[in-house]
Amino acid sequence: MSNVAEKKKTTLKPLADRVVAQRLESEETLKGGIIIPDSAKKKQEMAKVIAIGPGKVTDENKTITMPVKIGDIIFMDKYSGQEITIDDEEFIIVKSDDIIAIVE
Repeated sequence: MSNVAEKKKTTLKPLADRVVAQRLESEETLKGGIIIPDSAKKKQEMAKVIAIGPGKVTDENKTITMPVKIGDIIFMDKYSGQEITIDDEEFIIVKSDDIIAIVE
């Protein structure tokens, strides 16, 4: 019997019209070869959809389908969402209303 504990990966299941996304990495080196430290980087508003909620429920008890699907690349409002870290990975949870475009 092995004494090594297996680490279970945490999964996120967003509620209502929320989307879990992971920001895409931006370039770290400029054309001139200058390396930009993490503290000076601009946060990217582009992200990949990791999980989606079931959709918003209206007063008439109808579910509005989500405008995105898992794997979509999205642009979101700059200051929207809640940033979280789980299992040493950074995610952002945003409402579908804060998604401004889907990259096709």
